[in-house]
Amino acid sequence: MRKAFLRQVRRFPWATNVTLYGCLFAGGDFVHQWFSRKEEMDWRHTRNVAVVAFSFHGNFNFFWMRFLERRFPGNSAGMVLRKLLLDQTTAAPLATSVFYTGVSFLEGKEDILQDWREKFLNTYRKCTTRVPVCLHQFVNFALVPLYVRTTFTGCCAFIWATFLCFSRQSGDGTAAAALAWMFPPKELTVDLTEDKAESAQEKGQSKEKEHVLKDEAAASKQK
Repeated sequence: MRKAFLRQVRRFPWATNVTLYGCLFAGGDFVHQWFSRKEEMDWRHTRNVAVVAFSFHGNFNFFWMRFLERRFPGNSAGMVLRKLLLDQTTAAPLATSVFYTGVSFLEGKEDILQDWREKFLNTYRKCTTRVPVCLHQFVNFALVPLYVRTTFTGCCAFIWATFLCFSRQSGDGTAAAALAWMFPPKELTVDLTEDKAESAQEKGQSKEKEHVLKDEAAASKQK
């Protein structure tokens, strides 16, 4: 199966890479909505994310990888670092900007730059330039063959798209907000537990008062 897949990629590199990238990117929005436990899936938003991914991100990544390889051929340490530096300073901010503005445009917002102004800097400075995010591109440039680099990036973009969709709809563009959403602070959990315990205690006390009042009423009737 692996050989058949690689043979298909070699035969149709553009179609295969772009299709897989777009599907994985759109899947990130689906996962975000699923984890958000929404009553109804917003398929229009998933469609908009898919349109942006297929029309721009997949195609841009495909031709960008080939440009970098022609400009800096090979996988020596120097060449890999040059490709990584150029990718993080040029492609990453462009791709993030297109996502925020592109989805807003497809949604028909009057100000398509609003999300970009509010969240782009947080996303780029605090997430895109971090070591874990850069590591996958380092592996991509150093170890992955050129004809499947867009597909490999798409696998990583699946997680990245989930984060971007969360940031655009619920977060502020930072990884801290995403982690807080996925793993609520223990203090908040403790506070909620204490509130439940206090409410249960109050209910118990109110029931005891009702029983006392009933007993007093019954005793007064007997007199």
